[in-house]
Amino acid sequence: MTPQQSRLVAAVRSRFGARSVSTDPDAIAPWLVDWRGRYRGAAPAILSPGSTEEVAAIVALAAEYGVPLVPQGGNTSMVGGATPPADGRALILSTRRLNRLRRVAQDDGLIVAEAGVILQTLHDAAAAVGHRFPLDLGARGSATVGGLASTNAGGVQVLRWGTMRALVLGVEAVLPDGQVHDGLAALKKDNRGYDLDQLLVGAEGTLGIITAATLRIVPAVRARAVGWVGVDSPHAALELLRRAERASGAVESFEIVAGHSLGEVIRHIPDTRSPLAQAFAWHVLIEAVAAGEGADDPQRVLEDLLAGALADGVIGDAVLAASEAQAKAFWRIRHSLSEAERASGPAVQHDISVPVARMPDFMVDDAARVERRFPGTRTAAFGHLGDGNVHFHVRAPAGVDGPAWYAEEAGAITAYVNDLVVAAGGSISAEHGIGQMKVAELARLGPASRIAALRAIKAAIDPQALFNPGKLVPLAGEEAQP
Repeated sequence: MTPQQSRLVAAVRSRFGARSVSTDPDAIAPWLVDWRGRYRGAAPAILSPGSTEEVAAIVALAAEYGVPLVPQGGNTSMVGGATPPADGRALILSTRRLNRLRRVAQDDGLIVAEAGVILQTLHDAAAAVGHRFPLDLGARGSATVGGLASTNAGGVQVLRWGTMRALVLGVEAVLPDGQVHDGLAALKKDNRGYDLDQLLVGAEGTLGIITAATLRIVPAVRARAVGWVGVDSPHAALELLRRAERASGAVESFEIVAGHSLGEVIRHIPDTRSPLAQAFAWHVLIEAVAAGEGADDPQRVLEDLLAGALADGVIGDAVLAASEAQAKAFWRIRHSLSEAERASGPAVQHDISVPVARMPDFMVDDAARVERRFPGTRTAAFGHLGDGNVHFHVRAPAGVDGPAWYAEEAGAITAYVNDLVVAAGGSISAEHGIGQMKVAELARLGPASRIAALRAIKAAIDPQALFNPGKLVPLAGEEAQP
């Protein structure tokens, strides 16, 4: 621990008590490794404030002593965004004690939640007042509000409700000088210049530490219908999506799964099976819902949609879940894809987006280009076709030494995939953020105007570069971790 870190730790412990600081290596160790186990950092202490006022005081002290801070919630980042640097120069600032629901207002359709509130807790609170928070993902039991907002998280309901950015109505955050930005009022009209709330959403903790957010909630689902569809190609899946968009606003989720990825789920995840008797090259999971009175019956919406698509030869077969248990079984397949992919062997993983109309060509033609460029590999693309975002994995050739292959090939594969994404007018990060995993590629691919703007904003708001160093965009002389 450096002298500056020691002074900061002593000051925090003196002001806020022993609970606010941990220097026990065993207690710190689990928070030094990212969710995927790819990045390992070092930090001599974790600071755990219990209120926004304590966060502000700690940040002011850190600025005084020149100690970098890494904000961390549930530590579920997929890109190393909450992992401290390996050199130990930063301390972790945990938001997990900021776990209060300050307000639940069903009439206004909002919840004010502190940064450490877990997504599942948020779901339960909304459900208790006949509402729901329309963002869901596999890490719902550990991901926190602060992290979800800081990374502009997505999930399986973006098609209808948008990313976290669309669901955040206001933000409270501590800025690098220790001042508190209070934007929780959720004003529908506010023309006082730059939107600081939205600047902080997606900033990955590099501009401010989000301590609370005002979030949109919507009426609870009254009924839902879930279908599993077999198609010959992503192009057919896109045609089905367009029909769904024209037919009704009830369709909320539209997920695509390759046939061989479904096979990996059945192989590695117990008690799973294909919903269809016939094998298909591609599959679609589609969900329609009804909330308020007078809404279209989702079962009828999907029945009419799929019957017409079947008659016109757009799809090959389909089944609607006959019960809630069967609907959950369909969704279990989708949520198990990442786990099954990991179990099937090493892979280089990408979270990319391209324009929706371009996505089928990318999933077929560009995937084939990757496999030709790196013989023996196999691509697996799955996810949110409805919003142009898929998880694009490149699996290692059979029989290779996994760690050695990854060390030798991952950089070249990622650069090649990212070049294809940019050529298609897309983004190298759709919903996971940049973190440290993609910071060098973001700097390489630009565009230059975006990088210049990011650096200028960072320098203006955090001139000492103390907030989440090494993430989102490199500063002068900074390099991404390998």
